Amino acid sequence: MKKTLVNFFSDKLYIELSITSVLFLIALAMDKLMDFIIYMLYFVIFLEIVRAVVNYVREQRVTMTLLVDAFIILALREFIVNVVKVNKEDLGSLEAIFSSPINFNLLILSGVIIFLLLVRYLSIITSQKNVLKNIEED
Repeated sequence: MKKTLVNFFSDKLYIELSITSVLFLIALAMDKLMDFIIYMLYFVIFLEIVRAVVNYVREQRVTMTLLVDAFIILALREFIVNVVKVNKEDLGSLEAIFSSPINFNLLILSGVIIFLLLVRYLSIITSQKNVLKNIEED
């Protein structure tokens, strides 16, 4: 128990938990939980794009995983906005997906997210670090 508590404070996890708890309580008090989530996703998208640009300037190459991560987060943000804020329709049957433009948009966004996850998986497998690590092991 003592070692777990020491690891908790040494890993600085308490800072993340404290910030998260405070932001969550503020969002609940202001009744803006979804807005907080959406703006935090904007922040993460911005952060990933800046990381990709800095990485390009420093190493003179583009890291695909950073860009794909940004696009996955962007697609997830759009999905969340469409599900929570825009979509007020029932999904009673399979025909309702294709008859409603909002539900059809959600279907397309789901496909985009799955495609981007596949691209991210392939970019990790074919990354230079992974290929060099496999060559060193052989």
